[in-house]
Amino acid sequence: MAYYVYLLASRKDGALYIGVTNDLVRRVYEHRTKAVAGFTSKYNIARLVWFEIHDDPISAITREKELKKWRRAWKVALIERDNPGWEDLFDTIVQ
Repeated sequence: MAYYVYLLASRKDGALYIGVTNDLVRRVYEHRTKAVAGFTSKYNIARLVWFEIHDDPISAITREKELKKWRRAWKVALIERDNPGWEDLFDTIVQ
């Protein structure tokens, strides 16, 4: 089973959210539809701008915790390395 660490943004250079899940399509859909009240629904954070895949939950959770400690500039650089236009990657993962 795959586990995903992901970054959502409200817009380019907007609010960021880091999460971990074993079903990226479902989880991003939940953020988009505001299925769960919280930070992402309050600040309209629903654009998938970065993600990486892990083979086990421990490494995914460890990576998520590591990224949460990073400075914002480092997170922006991580996004812009692979997605310089901050495009929404949701359509690339939906099959």
